[in-house]
Amino acid sequence: MHVQEWLETIPAVAVYALVGVVIGLESLGIPLPGEIVLVSSALLASQHGHIDPYVLGACASAGAVIGDSIGYAIGRKGGRPLLAKLGRRFPKHFSEANIGLAERSFEKWGMWAVFFGRFVALLRIFAGPLAGVLRMPYWKFLVANVLGGILWAGGTTAVIYSVGIVAEAWLKRFSWLGLVLAVLIGLASMLILKNRAKKAAADATARAEAAPAVAD
Repeated sequence: MHVQEWLETIPAVAVYALVGVVIGLESLGIPLPGEIVLVSSALLASQHGHIDPYVLGACASAGAVIGDSIGYAIGRKGGRPLLAKLGRRFPKHFSEANIGLAERSFEKWGMWAVFFGRFVALLRIFAGPLAGVLRMPYWKFLVANVLGGILWAGGTTAVIYSVGIVAEAWLKRFSWLGLVLAVLIGLASMLILKNRAKKAAADATARAEAAPAVAD
């Protein structure tokens, strides 16, 4: 079953909670499809009025900020041994190459790596724990975390919700346009076939009339 189809079967409160929890766990450092759940929920909100996009965006933002903060605390306490442990448990996501890439991003951009990392799937998982491991000052992390979390979660919800509203309107309009277009194409095809049949019949008649004259 598709994610959006499954979300349609649960109450709105459960959707809000699910979005907040999944995004929070992803931000904490557990590789979960937070963005997929958020996008599917925002699309669902655009099609069903029982889901409030403002509440959805707020829950997603809260999950992102809280999850990243917990990840920071865990990373600060666990240090590099934590990254090694995560690498053994999630080798695909926490490989040495991925950790090295994230570390270089932090060395180059500092707190902005936390902010912009929110918009990159790989760094979104690393940002909190790695910032703690690297002992980034918490106030810098908090500023980047709050701004990035709200902009990513709230912005994604707003954009997908708006696109869903516009797409639904266009699809409804397209259904009528498609019907009209299909009728016009059908009529045009009938006229073309009728003209070709008439022309073929006229040619056949002309050949039949010409045949006796040639025989004579």
